[in-house]
Amino acid sequence: MSTLRPSRRAAGFTLVELIMVIVITGIIAGMIAVFVASPVTAYVDTARRAALTENADSTVRRVARELRTALPNSVRVTAAGGVTYLEFIPTVGGGRYRQYPTAGGAGNALDFSSADSAFDVLGPVPVYAAGDSLAIFNLGPGSASDAYAGNNRTALASANTVATLFSSDVAPHTMTFAAIQFPAPSPSARFHVVQAPVTFACAPNAATPGAGTLLRYSGYGYIGAQPAPPAVGGMVTSLMVGNVAQCDFDYNEVAASGAHTRTGLVTLRLRLESEGESVRLVHQMQVVNAP
Repeated sequence: MSTLRPSRRAAGFTLVELIMVIVITGIIAGMIAVFVASPVTAYVDTARRAALTENADSTVRRVARELRTALPNSVRVTAAGGVTYLEFIPTVGGGRYRQYPTAGGAGNALDFSSADSAFDVLGPVPVYAAGDSLAIFNLGPGSASDAYAGNNRTALASANTVATLFSSDVAPHTMTFAAIQFPAPSPSARFHVVQAPVTFACAPNAATPGAGTLLRYSGYGYIGAQPAPPAVGGMVTSLMVGNVAQCDFDYNEVAASGAHTRTGLVTLRLRLESEGESVRLVHQMQVVNAP
């Protein structure tokens, strides 16, 4: 006796079913893409703008932080070949020098009538190293007391590494330096310890922002006429920020009550651009020029 077995249907999809699945999947994917593309594009654009903003903000803050250390009347700005150069002499410390001997005739006072090579510090002593420079009563380029020209600046021979050192009549600290006759005393008996000049160079490129830069030059010597750029031996070039479409410096001095008591104002205009996105910052930095 034979047994009838049920027939089995062939497994799989027909060609029509496969085409229908592909078509439906394509329609769904297209609908999803319409709704997803805009948020993704917006996110990418927002991230790019945020990065540009962060770069611009951190750059102007660093420039401002360094400018706060500028030796009074040492900021100068020039332009050459579409590049704006801002130069200044950074200070690393300062204090007051002894003007007169003590009542008992002791103490090493700074002599302005002839070349001198040492004086006692009064009060807190800054941290400084041999090889740093000493500047007194800087009045700026073109004056008789110009640190760039070197007529009121000299190299230090002594050093101090103690941040809490205090100089007094009982325990004076004496700074020694290469002999020099300073042109004029400071009205407040102040001195500054300075290091080699620093230059910021704005080199924008509006047509190709990716090629625009803000550079920092350091490690070069004192030059009477502002170098543009300071292409000298030992110079160190650092990139502050790229993608610079617009960048320039302005420097204005505002006269106050005294002939040599001025306030300087540095304005930095910076615009960064990348792939169609751009941010623009205008930052003003006050420079105290009381020598």
